[in-house]
Amino acid sequence: MVAIDPKTASWAAEYPFDLHSHVVASGAKMNFIDEGPKDGPVMLFVHGNPTWSFYWRNLVRRFSDTHRCIAMDHIGCGLSDKPQDYAYTLDQRIQDVSSLVEALGLDDITLVVHDWGGAIGFGTAVRMPDKFKQFVVFNTAAFLSPRIPFSIAICRIPVFGAVAVRGFNAFVEIAQIRAIHDKLPAEIKAAYLAPYNSWDTRVAIHRFVEDIPMKPSHPSYATLKTVDEGIGQFQDRPMLIVWGDEDFCFDVSFREEWQRRFPDAEVHALSDASHYVVEDALEKIKDWMATFVA
Repeated sequence: MVAIDPKTASWAAEYPFDLHSHVVASGAKMNFIDEGPKDGPVMLFVHGNPTWSFYWRNLVRRFSDTHRCIAMDHIGCGLSDKPQDYAYTLDQRIQDVSSLVEALGLDDITLVVHDWGGAIGFGTAVRMPDKFKQFVVFNTAAFLSPRIPFSIAICRIPVFGAVAVRGFNAFVEIAQIRAIHDKLPAEIKAAYLAPYNSWDTRVAIHRFVEDIPMKPSHPSYATLKTVDEGIGQFQDRPMLIVWGDEDFCFDVSFREEWQRRFPDAEVHALSDASHYVVEDALEKIKDWMATFVA
């Protein structure tokens, strides 16, 4: 594995944060950024696949003057350890984030989630509901669904999926095109690609895809079902939903499901934004979030 120094990378100016680490129960090291006043209101940013804490960089910079902004890299992702023998299941990831919340003594959390971060973040909230006060939701799910895009389903095919995702980095490369409305600048694309530069460093990307539970016999089905059944308890807590309606993965039907379950949520649907909605609509999102958390 090739070590990455974010202080000397071509994209260093985009990610000017000090790294902290938390050792999870498996013994792996989870890196995270912790910016802003330690006694400020907490924002906890939970990324999905195939991104890392870099996805949250502009929101962390926007809100760290007034908030304590914490964004981890899941095990196997970003600048965290990438063990080959880690469980890489939804339950394990929820345990990891829960242990970080406990270790840092976080309370009254504003949870901000995207992609698989929805299931992980809300899974954490379901296990420790008194610690979370409000939610910001970007193109994600925290409930069971029978829908899976063909381009993701083929990455689950034995042998072929591993070769495509881990051998050719297809999942990360294609995301730079399909998950964005406008073309990413070269240095931003380089940052998204940097942590995933070899077969071994792409282990989590592939395992995330394999961990999508499409039937009850799947090992993570029961975990996601528990999250699905538990999120209703948060209907009385503020929620902001911002959605890129061009998303090929978490399409409009997922946004509509969130709205059905949380009819009082503030919702902004963007016809000119895709899955990486924070990249596509940053300035609007900063304004909406500022009003929401004020």
